Amino acid sequence: MTDNAKIQQSNSSLSQIRKGVQAIFLLGTYLLGLRHIMPGESAKGGAFDAFCPFGGIETLWSYITTGHTLKTTNLLNFAVLIGVLGVSLLAGRAFCGWMCPLGTLQDLFAYLARRLSGGKKRHVRGRRSKARFPTPLPLKWDKWLRYTKYLILVVILVASTRSIYPPLHTICPARAFFSFQLTTGLLWSVLITFIITSMLNKRFWCKYLCPLGAALAIFNKIAPLRVVIDKERCTHCGRCDVECPMDIHAVPENMRSAECVQCLECLETCSVPDTLDLKLG
Repeated sequence: MTDNAKIQQSNSSLSQIRKGVQAIFLLGTYLLGLRHIMPGESAKGGAFDAFCPFGGIETLWSYITTGHTLKTTNLLNFAVLIGVLGVSLLAGRAFCGWMCPLGTLQDLFAYLARRLSGGKKRHVRGRRSKARFPTPLPLKWDKWLRYTKYLILVVILVASTRSIYPPLHTICPARAFFSFQLTTGLLWSVLITFIITSMLNKRFWCKYLCPLGAALAIFNKIAPLRVVIDKERCTHCGRCDVECPMDIHAVPENMRSAECVQCLECLETCSVPDTLDLKLG
């Protein structure tokens, strides 16, 4: 086996591990939602919202100033948030790329869109699909829309100082997909919009709207576990641009991008040995 083949095999194994981790967290979240609709079960572990890491951010001000959390949240939110922050301190936004069930759903919807709009069953890495969707937004729109999630984060933080319920509670896509309680037209609208945007554009929620992703973005600048590049070996072929679910451009300049979710698709796709590597430090 050639060195290049060994590298590709190693990277493929890493991708399979990530997909396995994603599947475990996705299934676990659905089982959690099912548990909370069973009679008497929700009282044992708090509301479904209590397992959301962003709920810890939303309720932090209330807990500091009053000693109480917002309704539908509790101290478990802080425990989950601390776990996510621990992962982020080590590996940046790896939670988004490996564990977040909404991220996994977006990947699945993007795959479905590719198949339904003309893409081949077996996607060839590094080549642009002939499928019509998902498709990236024009660069000018994309650049400015990415700031939207930071604005949403600020609005939620301000709103949480005057709220009784978490501000994101009524429009949270996680509740729409996993709580099994689609009791309002608004939640149905959120669910349908999430599916459509995910099929039209890869990880639309992550790139443009997710306030948790905005809060974790800073960790990409300081996390020791990261993808590094040998600039001398990089041929600027663009293969990693094609595969990146976050549509990050201009490698190697953006290896510390706040948008990176550490999915390692670039690592698996690169055809030049020893150009990209995952390193600690």
